[in-house]
Amino acid sequence: MITFDLECRAAGHRFEGWFGSSDDYARQQERGLVSCPQCGSVDVIKAPMAPNIARKGNQLTVPTAPSPPAMPEPSQAMAKGAIPPEALKVMQAMALMQAKALEQSNWVGDRFAEKSRAMHYGEAEPQAIHGQATVKEAMELLEEGIEVAPLPFPVAPPGEAN
Repeated sequence: MITFDLECRAAGHRFEGWFGSSDDYARQQERGLVSCPQCGSVDVIKAPMAPNIARKGNQLTVPTAPSPPAMPEPSQAMAKGAIPPEALKVMQAMALMQAKALEQSNWVGDRFAEKSRAMHYGEAEPQAIHGQATVKEAMELLEEGIEVAPLPFPVAPPGEAN
């Protein structure tokens, strides 16, 4: 697990993100899955971080106050009941609503931006679609006045789910 300090360029909000690896962060960023928890902007960058430099072996240790226990990873937190039951219910309800909405939506894969433009400009019949777009593609769609939004929970392409 790797932790990055992140910042949204839209409002300068800083927050922390946990990822499986640097490559995992890059893939999620490219798919527009990394967003600011305060304003929802997907224009997010890595913020400067202080390096974690170990002290020399010949230095004395200075006693410090005990640090609070580390937060468990989200999956462990759920298993141990660290997430308040109310929050868990809200997340489950949101996941159910997303699943129901996607039942009436067509998967267009990486042609999401192309299909969205075609519908917006009257070149294709309007319909509910979902797919993948890079952050750049999503920002361009928004600049053109085409309403798009990231899904709250990741969606596996058809045929790729476990």
